[in-house]
Amino acid sequence: MTFKSFERNMLSLSMILLSSAFSATYAQDPEAQISPASPEACVALESNADRLACYDALFKVPVDEVKQAVIESVLARHAELKPVEAKAADKESSSLSNLFASEGPKIDPNHSLLDRRWELSTDSKLGTWNIRAYKPVYLLPVFWSSKKNEFPESPNLKNTVTDDQNLKSMEAKFQISLKTKAVENLFGDNGDVWFGYTQSSRWQVYNADESRPFRETNYEPEASLMFRTNYELFGLSGRLLGITLNHQSNGRSDPLSRSWNRAILNVGFERDNFALMIRPWYRFDEDAKDDNNPDIKDYVGRGDITAFYRKNDHDFSLMLRHSLKGGDDSHGAVQFDWSFPIRGKLRGQFQLFDGYGESLIDYNHRATYVGLGVSLLNWY
Repeated sequence: MTFKSFERNMLSLSMILLSSAFSATYAQDPEAQISPASPEACVALESNADRLACYDALFKVPVDEVKQAVIESVLARHAELKPVEAKAADKESSSLSNLFASEGPKIDPNHSLLDRRWELSTDSKLGTWNIRAYKPVYLLPVFWSSKKNEFPESPNLKNTVTDDQNLKSMEAKFQISLKTKAVENLFGDNGDVWFGYTQSSRWQVYNADESRPFRETNYEPEASLMFRTNYELFGLSGRLLGITLNHQSNGRSDPLSRSWNRAILNVGFERDNFALMIRPWYRFDEDAKDDNNPDIKDYVGRGDITAFYRKNDHDFSLMLRHSLKGGDDSHGAVQFDWSFPIRGKLRGQFQLFDGYGESLIDYNHRATYVGLGVSLLNWY
């Protein structure tokens, strides 16, 4: 039992005993009230009940008022104890609900880009298992490469292709990406668990000689724990902090098989119509003999940064990633996307990529890719 609980119990017991003493004394003989000559006579009395009755007779205070005063005194003491416990409980609840959050401007669901995408504020929560867009969804009938990867290779010899793929420089590309919230408010009113899935395909639709095959399809399931944050840094509002477990593979057999697993840290900032996502990651290494792409970190990189800006119904995004190494191991990529209105709800999509790893099969192959088509769903 804690000290506070002991004190509370003793106060309650005192109230009951005093009330009982009053009742017993005056029920036996209402006329037998003490008539002291002075307050000193009351002080000399040993019994608490007799002493209170003495003061009552001396100062002509009715018994009911004395009892009420005692009760109010005890209740007041209880009231002093209760707020302390309530404040502690409120503080604990607040610390949970504001996990990773500090003081900053309130998130406006009507204007926050990151809130619109991740349901960060309490007013934006839509519950669980609602299917929503994740990464951009588009169809690019025109997707041209400056350098075809006819012989995909890897340091692992069993993943090196020796037969010419007979590819065309022109192909089509499309991407679908969805997510759903599985758990909402894991810590107080903060912390959501999301499941996401992204699939992107490169289709040799113009390659009739090879029966128009799908050159490369990447499958990317993942699970994320996202928290709302609220702080200011260099003029930007820090809105999001999360961790993602990500698997990416192309679902093919050797020698064309490629895959890897990552833990990705997500840090999100925004200001007006601008959003910035910073994502360093850690790759879970595999056994050397089973690793299809052991040097993928030195080409696809160890993290990326994606900036988004909206201007007059035009959406622009820029992705940068790098191996974070110098010299011969300095590799990376840049991708620029522009989504623009065409007519009504129909929107166009322009994509420009340069560097390594446009797809998993091309993780260590450098080329420039240019795509044009329609946008079905954008980042925000």
